[in-house]
Amino acid sequence: MNIEEKGYVVADALVSTEWVATHRSDPAIRLVESNEDILLYDVGHIPGAVKVDWHADLNDPLMRDYISKPQFEALMRRLGIDNDTTVVFYGDKNNWWATYAYWVFQLFGHTKAMVMDGGRMKWLAEGREVTRDVPGYPATHYVAKERNDKPIRAFRDDVLVHVVAGKPLVDVRSPGEYKGELLHMADYPQEGAMRGGHIPGAKSVPWARAANLDGTFKSAADLRAIYEVEQGLKSSDDVIAYCRIGERSSHSWFVLTRLLGYPHVRNYDGSWTEWGNGVKLPIEK
Repeated sequence: MNIEEKGYVVADALVSTEWVATHRSDPAIRLVESNEDILLYDVGHIPGAVKVDWHADLNDPLMRDYISKPQFEALMRRLGIDNDTTVVFYGDKNNWWATYAYWVFQLFGHTKAMVMDGGRMKWLAEGREVTRDVPGYPATHYVAKERNDKPIRAFRDDVLVHVVAGKPLVDVRSPGEYKGELLHMADYPQEGAMRGGHIPGAKSVPWARAANLDGTFKSAADLRAIYEVEQGLKSSDDVIAYCRIGERSSHSWFVLTRLLGYPHVRNYDGSWTEWGNGVKLPIEK
């Protein structure tokens, strides 16, 4: 099934590997690879793609927050991205970190953005060209909008309001984390929390359920079966998604907002590292 047949609400949110192969040299397009494993880019990447390190490039070095408007402008100018450039994200882990970078770019209003369906895994599985050459682009004069967190980012107090009001929360972590059997994501013991469990009332919808075996996103019909038939969500709901630090939940945020067209979804990037360690914050197991 090609992307056009999958029935997504935002038709241009995803592009295929074939589309990228055809358009990768277009000067109006900038490919951005963002991976959990930051060394993968150096091993081989799509020709013309630049690298965005989710930790070093997108996060403030001193405060647990994202970079400022001047820092974002400096990043975009360095990568050769202008205000009119369409950015196409892709990466490892079924585009887990690519959607995270996509989400951060939205905080600054860069809406000319897409994700390559299937990510790095699908590109390599198809035997498409990769290179170790790092491209250089002329610096731009990118001017960012003031960062606006409110529409798509939730904070601790926002989540508390949701808990009290009984509004929908989606926990996208693994079932073991959700149940409190694990204090950290499997194989990530250094990123645990003091307590295990989930935020009261949160529904368990592991992020990876949205992906097919080849890393592509499931069709809109299959996604609605998961979120709406199984979990009872509605497109009119005010939804907050969370995980451990907001990376997996950015993938679910992308699914709900771009593929299913939910207009009111926020990503709680404080997630379980904040909530599970927070004083007087309620949990369920």
